[in-house]
Amino acid sequence: MKQTAVEWLVEQIIKEKGLVDLDIQAAKEMEKEQMRLADKNGQDRNQYKHDCKYGGVEYWDNEPKPFEEYYNETYGGNK
Repeated sequence: MKQTAVEWLVEQIIKEKGLVDLDIQAAKEMEKEQMRLADKNGQDRNQYKHDCKYGGVEYWDNEPKPFEEYYNETYGGNK
């Protein structure tokens, strides 16, 4: 099974600092929601491109943002 970035980070912190009181499940749920929203943004971009090519783009309020722009606006970029 693959390990998420949050799981890896928690494992590293525990190894280095011996911390065990972290709310790992809450962090994993936050990461899961962030991944879901990023995936939806990507699906919206693909649908927009499809609609541009085959018609229907007039139903969009605006073009979905590229991932980097979406990420920076949503999560504040590289902090």
